[in-house]
Amino acid sequence: MYKFAICDDEQADLAYVKEIIEQWVKVRGSSAEIKTFPSAESFLFTYEEEKDFDILLLDIEMGKMSGVELAKLIRKENKSIQIIFVTGYMEYISEGYDVEALHYLLKPVTKEKLHQVLERAAGRIQVQERVLLLETSGEMRRIPLYEIEWLEVQKNYVTIHGAEDYSIKRSLKEMSGELDERFFQIHRSYIVNLSCVKKITKNEVFLKSGMNLPLSRGLYDKINQAMIKYF
Repeated sequence: MYKFAICDDEQADLAYVKEIIEQWVKVRGSSAEIKTFPSAESFLFTYEEEKDFDILLLDIEMGKMSGVELAKLIRKENKSIQIIFVTGYMEYISEGYDVEALHYLLKPVTKEKLHQVLERAAGRIQVQERVLLLETSGEMRRIPLYEIEWLEVQKNYVTIHGAEDYSIKRSLKEMSGELDERFFQIHRSYIVNLSCVKKITKNEVFLKSGMNLPLSRGLYDKINQAMIKYF
């Protein structure tokens, strides 16, 4: 089941987008909970108690708080929610890159276009459900792959860096077999999550967290191709 939030200060737009989502859910044979909000503030009030939304559709121009401002607040603690902007203004599109929006839809939204974007969102959600199982200190831990930023090998141990750091006695080659297409080996000692990459130069990879890692010679074109393929 998918949990949606639609945030728009135009009641007609709220109802229209909700109807299209209901059609998409029916066609897929899925189920959904869809909540609508007339302002960013009203969504935040609910979000304090309900942080399990999967997909958030946001108008950009709304009252005191804009959709972009709301998205930035949400992204500080929630990296997995799929954010889709629905706006009538092209000039705002560049503002959303920092919040990793899945897509921008220009009003009036068509059913076909929104359905395509929702399919992409569903695909991303499915990817995010994948986990890495690690046995550390006698306990089995489930680490969502989307939480992993990069992996580093030192001697016989691999350290997994993300929300928390874990070290395990494994080879980097063994670990890479348990990852998916969003991960790319940039060096004999490092693997990065492509969704965490901010910038790539000829000899370094810069992560959104502020970390920068060495890029082996000859991999610049390959990592760029991998980025294009993944995104």
